[in-house]
Amino acid sequence: MFKKLGEKGFTLLELMIVIAIIGILATLAQPSYKVAVKKSREAALKENLYNLRSVLDQYYADNGKYPDSLDDVVTKGYMRGIPVDPMTNTNQWQTVPFESSDPNEPAGGIYDVHSSNTAIGLNGKPYNEW
Repeated sequence: MFKKLGEKGFTLLELMIVIAIIGILATLAQPSYKVAVKKSREAALKENLYNLRSVLDQYYADNGKYPDSLDDVVTKGYMRGIPVDPMTNTNQWQTVPFESSDPNEPAGGIYDVHSSNTAIGLNGKPYNEW
């Protein structure tokens, strides 16, 4: 505990106290970090769903029918590529087919998209229902 004149360094007790404080702070910060990561993934999911749905509507407005696959919107130049679902880290989306009550309107095609992940979001709804 007592240092002689000219000695430099920390005692073992001082180092252990600093390490304990760092451990406590890391333990307290971890839950808020996990929530922040989940919020950022959810924000990315919302943005990707908005963009995909907007592109599907544009495709319908231009062609009079919905695309048969998500690859059709890429090949026709509506998007550069299919965005990645941040919840599954793949570009495989759950698609909803178009069903029309009007017999003159062509049925089929992709009307809507959802995430393939069934986990519950921070808002209480499963991601595949967003």
